[in-house]
Formats: sequence, C-alpha cells, structure tokens
Amino acid sequence: MAMSVGPAEGGADETPMSDINTTPLVDVMLVLLIIFLITVPVVIQSVPVALPKVRFEPTATKPENVSLAVRGGPGGTCEVYWGLQRVNSQELLDRAVKKLETEIARAGGVENITEETMPEAHIRGDVNTPYRCIGGAVFTMQRAGFARIGFISEPAPGGAVTRI
Repeated sequence: MAMSVGPAEGGADETPMSDINTTPLVDVMLVLLIIFLITVPVVIQSVPVALPKVRFEPTATKPENVSLAVRGGPGGTCEVYWGLQRVNSQELLDRAVKKLETEIARAGGVENITEETMPEAHIRGDVNTPYRCIGGAVFTMQRAGFARIGFISEPAPGGAVTRI
C-alpha cells in the first residue's frame, strides 16, 4: 500500500491523505462473491444414491451345520448355547473339534471334504450381546477348524421388508 503525499490546499507543507483506499476491499468482496456464486449451486444439488435392496431369505441349514446362540449373561459373563445346551469355552472347543472330526470321517477323509460339504457354524447373537462374547465364539470355532462361520440375523420388527 502506498501513501499519497501531496501539497495541501492552501500551503506548501506536505501532509498525508486521510482517505481510506477501498479498492482492495472491493476486490476481495468481488472475489468472495464469485466464489459463493459458483459453490452454492453445487451444494444445493443432490446426488442420487442407489441403496441396496433389503431382502429376507430363510436360512436353509444343513444337518451338519452347528447352530450357536450367544448372549451376555449377568455380571458381564458370556453365555454360549450349542443347540439348547449351555457350554463353556472349553466344552465348545471340544464339541466343535469332535463335530468336525465326525464330519471328516463321514466324508471319507480330509481329501474328500469340499467347500460345500464342509460344515458351517451359524452364530445368533442378541442385540445387547457384547462384541467380546460373539468374538470369543468366532475365535473358538476358528480354532477348532471351522472355516465358514456365519451370522444369523432377523429383520427389525415392524421394519420394511420387501421381497424382490
């Protein structure tokens, strides 16, 4: 910014001008106006999003699959049920290993096991079940040798479920 110094009206002494230079202020305001004019239509415009379709398909379980129910118990404990029988972590591991060995023997050996004949573990968890309980059941089943572990869920009651 420069300061204009010129002769005074009636005298020869040089005094600075006291007027404010508004040119930079107007330049900044015009630039901001242009930026807002460009960005406002972009913000107002909506983008169509294709959400996935909700589909409820009944689970077709094979008899060799293992069905587990997991929930949080009193005092922060975890309760795991194999079918309708409650088991602890060691019993879960032992039963899972035994189940897998039985299915392998029934198939005629490890070489005859395919992706389709391998038994699965289906875990059903309550909404209020802590993650560590479900994670513990998943870890135990993986440790036993189950390669396919799935979760069974139900749609929310009264929710919009449509068949496609």
